[in-house]
Formats: sequence, C-alpha cells, structure tokens
Amino acid sequence: MHAMTQAKSQSATLPAQLQAIHTDSSEPTISVEAALLLAQARNMAFAEAAQGRLGEGLNLLQIALEHEPMAHDLLSDMAALLLSAGELAHAQAAAERALALQPNHGASLYSLAFALSGQGQVLRAREVLQRLLTGEALQNLQKESPDLLPVAQTEMKRLSALTGGAATAAD
Repeated sequence: MHAMTQAKSQSATLPAQLQAIHTDSSEPTISVEAALLLAQARNMAFAEAAQGRLGEGLNLLQIALEHEPMAHDLLSDMAALLLSAGELAHAQAAAERALALQPNHGASLYSLAFALSGQGQVLRAREVLQRLLTGEALQNLQKESPDLLPVAQTEMKRLSALTGGAATAAD
C-alpha cells in the first residue's frame, strides 16, 4: 500500500518537475537532470498502464512531450501504449512522428508495423517489418528491446504467407 501511495505522490509531482525542464533550441542535447525526469515519466507511464490506468499513462507522456517534443523515445512509448489500447491510427501517427526523428528506432518500427497490420495495411506493414529486421534498425531493436524480435519475426512470417512473399533472412 505504501508503494502505491508513493507512486501516486510521484505521479502528482512529476508534471511539476517536468515544468522545470527548459530546453534551449541551440543545444541538441538535454541535461542529465532532464533526461532522468523524462525517463521517470516514461517508467511511470508504463506503471500506470500496467495498473489499468492507460489514460493516466498517456497523459504523463503527453505532459513530458510538451516539454521535450523532439524526444523520439517518448513518442515511441506513446505509440506502444496506444497500440496496446487498440488505438491503431493514433499509434501509427505517434510511431511515424518518432521515426521522423529517429528513422532506425526499432521499437517505433515495431509499433508502426503492428498498427499498420491491425488496420489491414498488410503490404505496408510487411515493408516496415523488412526494414525493422535488417541493418541499423535490427541492431537498435536487439540493443533496446530484444524481446520484441521474435514477435516481429513471427509477424513477418505471417504477413509473408498472406502476401505470398518470401520471409526475410532474419527469420
């Protein structure tokens, strides 16, 4: 019970802490403190979603994005939460925004592929998975989210069977 109270207390103060993040457009990186606050926001957003409070998790990410709109990780996390909620068009949009900032971000490609697949855009989803399962994108996925790789490979096989195409060598 104490942990839940502490988590609620932290989630209440995090938006105020995020208000303190000031980014200077002339500096391409953020401070260590800001990076830690953004990581905390990301972790708390997933904790809220895991407790069935997806809206609260998405709200935390939205607040963080208002203060750091160029953070591809925040956009990618938003895409993942929206995907898990079945908000496929919104997940697609968030993933595409993340990819505009970081084109080879594995988790964003993953979310985009599954959002497209869920919307019936099988050929485009397959193209995104092919991109995900090769080169820098694959290296990024293996480094940051290796648990997603077998799921992506399985989806690639499924989509290849649906479209009559050969699966990639990464399968």
